[in-house]
Amino acid sequence: MKRIYNEYAYGPNPIKDSYWAETETVSDKEYPAIAGDASTDVAIIGGGFTGLNAALRLSENGVTTRVLEASNLGFGASGRNGGFCCLGGSKASNANLRRRFGEQARQDYRQAEKCAVDHVADLLKRHNINADTHSQGETLLAHTPRVAGGFDAYCAEIETDYGVSPVITEKNDLPALGMNGPFHRAVTTPVGFALNPMKYALGLGMAARRAGAIIHANSMVLRIETTAQGYVLHTAKARLRCKNLIIATNGYSSENVPEWMRARYLPVQSHILVTRPMSDAEIAAQGWSTHQMSYDSRELLHYFRLMPNGQFLFGLRGGIHATQSSDKVVHLRARKQFESMFPAWRHIEPPYSWGGFVCLSAGLVPFCGEIPEMPGAYAGFAYHGNGVAMGSYTGALLADLVMGNPDPVPLLMRKPPRRFPLGMHRKLLLRPAYAMAALFDK
Repeated sequence: MKRIYNEYAYGPNPIKDSYWAETETVSDKEYPAIAGDASTDVAIIGGGFTGLNAALRLSENGVTTRVLEASNLGFGASGRNGGFCCLGGSKASNANLRRRFGEQARQDYRQAEKCAVDHVADLLKRHNINADTHSQGETLLAHTPRVAGGFDAYCAEIETDYGVSPVITEKNDLPALGMNGPFHRAVTTPVGFALNPMKYALGLGMAARRAGAIIHANSMVLRIETTAQGYVLHTAKARLRCKNLIIATNGYSSENVPEWMRARYLPVQSHILVTRPMSDAEIAAQGWSTHQMSYDSRELLHYFRLMPNGQFLFGLRGGIHATQSSDKVVHLRARKQFESMFPAWRHIEPPYSWGGFVCLSAGLVPFCGEIPEMPGAYAGFAYHGNGVAMGSYTGALLADLVMGNPDPVPLLMRKPPRRFPLGMHRKLLLRPAYAMAALFDK
């Protein structure tokens, strides 16, 4: 497999200090690796939110399905993200979407974002998945007075796009809501909730298996062979024949499995810290006591939330390298920025620190559709840091496409993304982008 970062980035070391891995684990015996020759109607590469949602939807409709995951369920972004189930999936502006796809397509996509959140909430309830949910919507916090001044227009846009009424909180009122910090204004949108992403991912796996899906961990697909009847997936120890194929590897994709994926996705690093449980007195000292999932208005944003057990999660975008030494640098940067924003917690060491990839497309919109050069093969990826909801929903939409129902898929998600320039070296594009974002954030 060809990947754009070195092997360290795709191994276990970046998540050896993950908090989520400590809260929920799964035995390799529950999902044994595939071996020998086998066949199925639909094969899915990737055991994260997208792949497991597709497997669940297909299996519930009587379609024989197998999932091949290179490592363990939720090993990629699905088991290491911040657990924000919220609106999002595209980083393109409304003006950009309107110009490229038209107003109706833009509106349809915004409604799909809301449907994605509802989809996850329904799954949790229907399959009795205890994912430690909390937070009533999400809160955006202005990091400068300039940004705060634009919140009225932002609220009007939210109301138009999603049919909900966001609530503005002025700077002086934030401490009374348990949001004390270096913020100038806040907007709370009443859509979404926080969860434990690993508990959600493993709950999805159990639900898909109960519905009839066969799931194989530690089964990396090394090659895809095209046949007259469909496809053959080759692993180190097996060959799996299928009529239809779904690629659900997102930021952990490769350049040649299949080759069509080459340069159509860009993995971008994100890094998260989680503190030890804090006492009521420690929480009161900082004045951040809300369990609301929150993020600030920077282009290189911070996202954070106080979990019900008193532990605080703090995340930010990582660097352009993915090595052991660069991980240490990003950890120190995250620690410094955490202490700057929440100075009363400077003495509280975070025992948990890990990183992983979010995935971008060149057009800044997700893709959900058939692979043009591969009839009967489909892919879903590029959720731009909002994969809990949109990645899950995309998995269900991919299942619908396989079953011959394209209607629910928003038009703008069906267009295959163009390739990034620079090929295997495209991560270098992040350097000037990060530099520009840093200037804009001042």
